[in-house]
Amino acid sequence: MKILLVSYYFPPDLCAGAFRAKALADALIRQGDGHVQLDVVTTEPNRYRTHQPDALEATSADYRVFRVALPSNRWGLIGQVRSFAAYAYSACRQAPEAEYDVVVATSSRLMTAALGARVARKKGAAFYLDIRDIFTDTIKHVFHPALTVPLERLLSRIERYAVKRADRVNLVSPGFLPYFEAITNRKSCRLFTNGIDDDFAQRQWSGKPVSGPRVQVVYAGNIGHGQGLERILPELAVRLADRASFTVIGDGATRTLLEQRCRQIGARVTFVDPVPRQQLLEYYDQADILFLHLNNLPAFLKVLPSKLFEYAATGKPVLAGVDGYCRDFLAEQVEGVGMFHPCDVEGAVNAFGGLELEYHPRTAFREKYARKKIMDDMALDVLDLGRCSTDRLSKLSPEGR
Repeated sequence: MKILLVSYYFPPDLCAGAFRAKALADALIRQGDGHVQLDVVTTEPNRYRTHQPDALEATSADYRVFRVALPSNRWGLIGQVRSFAAYAYSACRQAPEAEYDVVVATSSRLMTAALGARVARKKGAAFYLDIRDIFTDTIKHVFHPALTVPLERLLSRIERYAVKRADRVNLVSPGFLPYFEAITNRKSCRLFTNGIDDDFAQRQWSGKPVSGPRVQVVYAGNIGHGQGLERILPELAVRLADRASFTVIGDGATRTLLEQRCRQIGARVTFVDPVPRQQLLEYYDQADILFLHLNNLPAFLKVLPSKLFEYAATGKPVLAGVDGYCRDFLAEQVEGVGMFHPCDVEGAVNAFGGLELEYHPRTAFREKYARKKIMDDMALDVLDLGRCSTDRLSKLSPEGR
């Protein structure tokens, strides 16, 4: 079976989309049991300015990775548009096979989904769409209406095209289901969430006594509009200056704004550029509390951040500013979480004070949300689609195919 995986991000990029795409690629090979030829069409590493690794680190003996070179000026809104245009233009040409049985696209950005739909059509393949975010919903609440309103109808049409073209649609958050039920048949929807990678699941985590006069609070991940850290962290760091030290690991569109706000009000926050996974584990190990925050916008009431699975795996207490589906999920499934409403400094201070600084094994959670198991199940679903598509085509005449 020939499968093409379309993903804008792929390791050694450091982001949720890259880790998910790599896990799915590995699972397809594992579950294919020698009967799968997998090609991955992605970009050169580009997630962060401060992390520019050697792309060759991510090659695999089990599948082929084809990378599209991007413009040198690829950050900012215009740079991202130019970069994706370059990726879209080259994606079909980079895929070496004339036909595939299945095209899989994993997408948090709408255009990757649309690109996957177009490539599937061109290659005569079934289309499996993995949706990690509701792009049209997100930009409507994050960007200024002067930018989004004129584009809203066009983006909605592109979204509907991609989703309707898909033979099966996976949603990483069950909170997305009501939104997409209005577009596609619920029977085509799957719910394979994010999960806990082996390097987190297999590490021997344990509690440690607090060292020093202040608790060590760590945030790791993207620093963008979706996290809204500039709206909570500087004031929180000032309020807890005698009780906690804050470290922020990562990069993103609003990191400069966050740093400026910290300087303006004298917030003591340590900033660290994105680090490789093994080094990140060491930062987690030294933390007393892990910090999670989603911006106070309607779009983020439906999401289930990949970061919370990493955090939960460590057994560390979590301080989380979330609402909506994510809040309900944490309340039901993860112990040792102090929750407050997004951007509510007073609520965050109170939640911090109520946290017990102890280790939480979360054994059932770790077993239920092991990434390998989730991706194996998703890979089997992709392979099943491929078999169904092959059986259907085999019944057609050569002219029909």
